[in-house]
Amino acid sequence: MDNEVAAGNTTSTLGHLALGLTLLAFGIGSTGVIDNVAASDAAALATWVGGVALFLVGLLALRAGNGGTGTAYSALGAFWFTWGTGVGDGASAEATGLFLLLWALLALTLTMAASGSGLFGQGVYGLLFVSLLLLGIGALADNGGLAKAGGWVAALAGLAAWYGATAAVANWPTSLSRASRRGAPAAS
Repeated sequence: MDNEVAAGNTTSTLGHLALGLTLLAFGIGSTGVIDNVAASDAAALATWVGGVALFLVGLLALRAGNGGTGTAYSALGAFWFTWGTGVGDGASAEATGLFLLLWALLALTLTMAASGSGLFGQGVYGLLFVSLLLLGIGALADNGGLAKAGGWVAALAGLAAWYGATAAVANWPTSLSRASRRGAPAAS
């Protein structure tokens, strides 16, 4: 089995944890699946874990010479900090929708840039892109169904990011080699 998430890459692991937990809280809140829990209830987590911690992890990655990871985590940290501190400011649905669509462009950029990191790395950013796109369009169109769908996609992205971090710490696989999928032992 091939492990695409390097177990020794601490910044990547911390980044996946921060992103995963924030996306899970934000996504579940956006679905409305739990009574009296909304996406805005994730504002503190988004500000401090998704915002500050992720931004700092991004800066550490940049300092270590990892431009791709550093850019991704710093930019996502800025997104979560901005979202977390701006919740409840009474922004219009149109402003919220535009904000989410603009950040969806960042997620699309990250998805394209992660093409060399394998399907798992691209998947988290791809799911984030789809989530922000659905949430942004849902806000602009005042469509609660699209917002809920965007929340489920965000929660799925959060689970994928969390699994990536857990896989790195526990040395679990994030992909299967072709030989493993056919039932034959994987070549080392």
